[in-house]
Amino acid sequence: MRSLWNGSISFGLVNIPVKLYAGTSSEDIKFNYLHRICQTPIKYQKACPRCAKEVGEDEIVKGYQFQKSQYVIMENEDFEAIAPEKTRTIDILDFVQLESIDPVYFQRTYYLEPTETGIKAYHLLKQAMQATGKIAIAKVVIRSREHLAAVRVYGSGLALETMYYAHEIRSIDQLTRVGTEPEINPRELEMAMMIIDNLTTAFEPAKYHNEYQKLLAAVLEQKIAGKETAPAPAPPATGKVIDLMAALEASVQATKHEQDEQGPSPGRESTQLKVTSKGLRRQKTEETG
Repeated sequence: MRSLWNGSISFGLVNIPVKLYAGTSSEDIKFNYLHRICQTPIKYQKACPRCAKEVGEDEIVKGYQFQKSQYVIMENEDFEAIAPEKTRTIDILDFVQLESIDPVYFQRTYYLEPTETGIKAYHLLKQAMQATGKIAIAKVVIRSREHLAAVRVYGSGLALETMYYAHEIRSIDQLTRVGTEPEINPRELEMAMMIIDNLTTAFEPAKYHNEYQKLLAAVLEQKIAGKETAPAPAPPATGKVIDLMAALEASVQATKHEQDEQGPSPGRESTQLKVTSKGLRRQKTEETG
């Protein structure tokens, strides 16, 4: 992996040199926009409507509109002058329990790796956090933007999660139909809890797959082979649930069956497209009956 950022973790009076790496990657299938007539990729140009000409990157600046049609210009030097001492530091502010942070605050995961001179201090911080069961709340500047962040133990190392600030979280109280709760029948509540109990299991992230991406890959494979694609069957019509109790009873029975089902059994090999961050590639997989 290529590092995105080099700096240090500021831990009290200790500085731990680290490198920052992206912890996740998107495997979405990417499409180009084409001209339908000739199938030529569409070209996007940055142009000035007043000057009626294309504008190069060296002629583009950032401007903040403080009144209609009035802008104040910000140069790169203006951004760099704001807090240059913070741009290469993960500044730890507090230590808290992970359970005290609602997941709505988390944005994106990065991995932290120590440089040669920071290995001992890095693992000292990691072991201290493991022993106390705490995670660090820090501030860090990434790509000219200051982020609130959580530094936590992840696997054999440390991960940094960028976070939203409190004022960036919208209030759910803005939704009009969540504040007033109707009266819930005790039997309905009991059956809803039974469904939850039937579906409760240990979290195994590898068992969840992007089914839409699989279908999309299959359609692309058919089109590459010159075959017609069949439309997906229409989903069943949805409407107002007339008998909630009947739906709950059916759900309890259905989830009981799911709970009793065995895992997929090995079968014959087949070849299919696998979605990767670099596109589609063929791989052999086990089909299940």
